[in-house]
Amino acid sequence: MSAHPLGIQPTKIIAVHLNYRSRAAERGRFPEEPSYFLKPPSSLAATGQDLVRPKGTVLSAFEGEIAVVIGKRAKNVKRSDALDYIAGVAAANDFGVHDLRYADRGSNLRSKGSDGFTPVGSALLDPRTADLTLRTWVNGTLVQEAKVDELLFDFGYLVADLSRTITLEPGDIILCGTPTGATVVEPGDVVEVAIGDAERLVNTVVEADDELPKPGARPQVTAVDKGIAFGKDVPSIKPETEAALNAVSTATLSSQLRKRGLNHTFLTGLAPARADLRMVGVAHTLRYLPLREDMFDERGGGMNAQKRAVEAIGPGQVLVIDCRDEHGAGTIGDILALRAARRGAVGIVTDGCLRDSPSFGELEIPTYSAGAHAAVLGRKHVPWEIGVDVACAGVLVRPGDVLVGDGEGVILIPPAIVDEVAKDALEMERQEKFILARVDEGESVDGLYPMNATWKAKYAEWDGR
Repeated sequence: MSAHPLGIQPTKIIAVHLNYRSRAAERGRFPEEPSYFLKPPSSLAATGQDLVRPKGTVLSAFEGEIAVVIGKRAKNVKRSDALDYIAGVAAANDFGVHDLRYADRGSNLRSKGSDGFTPVGSALLDPRTADLTLRTWVNGTLVQEAKVDELLFDFGYLVADLSRTITLEPGDIILCGTPTGATVVEPGDVVEVAIGDAERLVNTVVEADDELPKPGARPQVTAVDKGIAFGKDVPSIKPETEAALNAVSTATLSSQLRKRGLNHTFLTGLAPARADLRMVGVAHTLRYLPLREDMFDERGGGMNAQKRAVEAIGPGQVLVIDCRDEHGAGTIGDILALRAARRGAVGIVTDGCLRDSPSFGELEIPTYSAGAHAAVLGRKHVPWEIGVDVACAGVLVRPGDVLVGDGEGVILIPPAIVDEVAKDALEMERQEKFILARVDEGESVDGLYPMNATWKAKYAEWDGR
């Protein structure tokens, strides 16, 4: 490896798997502690060097990141002292080829460890004073933008955590994770990464002249790796569970949850824009805070949290907006709602109001709100963060929670019990169908609703399963 322009000579490059809230929301996982993988020092590259994709592979993906460069030997460093051990931070691209990921068994060595797959540059910045907003462009189009306070684990945490068991040497690099927006790029694409207004790290994707020689794993595209490469790896509901949830009412689900001690999972006061649409999906959260004009200038413009939430949403997810039950402004309009639908979202839930509300009667995405308001969100709200626990219509909603909506409203089901709740709800509605038929025939509800032993025997005979 030739000398790096920044004078960096790492003994190791350590990368964090998930560390930006938006990426964690995209993945549907919020780690309680960071997890890591190693990239070889030979993967280090600089601005201007090509990102060489092996011939025969198709899932080459960029990940704009902040690289923390260690300045002095660090062992058992306190979190409060960690910045003293950092020489600076720089823009980085955690490049990879996901066609080889299946063979790595979690190590990422083949998929992300190739020569030149860790460009770092073009300036080393002081983390105490620099604007640490991370941005990535592909062919001149901004595709990633995230502020440093969106990190789940800050620089000090990472240095302190790693140095407990691993001695960090001067020049070592910690890649701090990527925000939402990382995806597949093709030969000829130019990827640029920058921190604040610093000079951009610029690299072009090219294809190698020859295929990988034998022996060794051959490129292979799996559904899982394709989903990860394109940033669409979201939690899913079992098909049989989803079918059951689509067949039962929120009232039935509420009864099943009450039997399990859960009495605060119905989102109160929300109505559907279209009562004919059903909704079943997992929560993807967005949080607004009260308007403060000076903070709106900082947090409300550009790719703010609202837009990032829409661009991060994936198939099977429901956008859940926490706006503190404030009804004095719209919280989402038809353009962003349509964009969410085109990204595969299966619903929108807000405890505020819809803007462009008549249009939602035509959109093919189930939407629940507290009403309508023509004003933009900046009248009352500052878009703040995504992928966090929120309060929506009086209910605690966590990313990955299951949401079911019908003409009555929206109910939340904890994912750990969704399969059993769906199964029992189906049986409950089958029993109620039997009871309704008997009542229609003139039977008294005494002993029938709920069923006593006699009626249970008659139900079993009627059921015939």
